[in-house]
Formats: sequence, structure tokens, C-alpha cells
Amino acid sequence: MGELSKLPNIGKTVETQLNEVGINTFEELKSVGAKNAWLKIQKIDESACINRLMALEGAIEGVKKNLLPDEVKAELKEFYRNHKK
Repeated sequence: MGELSKLPNIGKTVETQLNEVGINTFEELKSVGAKNAWLKIQKIDESACINRLMALEGAIEGVKKNLLPDEVKAELKEFYRNHKK
């Protein structure tokens, strides 16, 4: 396992998916952002769910996804509703 799996919420599977879409470092993940990273993952895995989106945001913020502020969770839920397949 590499650098990304050391972040909160990122396990081996999500790290592998991030690598597959060209995101290999925390700096790249932060630069791309959780929403765009999730959209890239969704292109290779249609089962990408709201939990994965929140996990990515939590990883960027350095917290477990359940500790994200309510307003961030609400924004991510709205984004997910507008982009799920």
C-alpha cells in the first residue's frame, strides 16, 4: 500500500482506484478535489457511492468522514444526487 492509504478513510481498494485514475499522492488528491476525484472513480466503477465521496473529502480534510461538518455533508449529498448514474 502506498501514500494514499495512510490517509483517513482510504483503504487499499480506494487507493487502487485513485491510482488508476492518475491520482497517486495527497497533493494530487487535494489539487483535484474530492468531487472531481469521485467523478473520475465513477467512470471506472459505477458503484461509487456517497460514502466514497465523503471518504475522499474526509481524507483531504484529515478527518474520518463521519466527522465532516454537516454543511459539507449536505453539499456532498447534493453533488452526489446530481451526478450519480
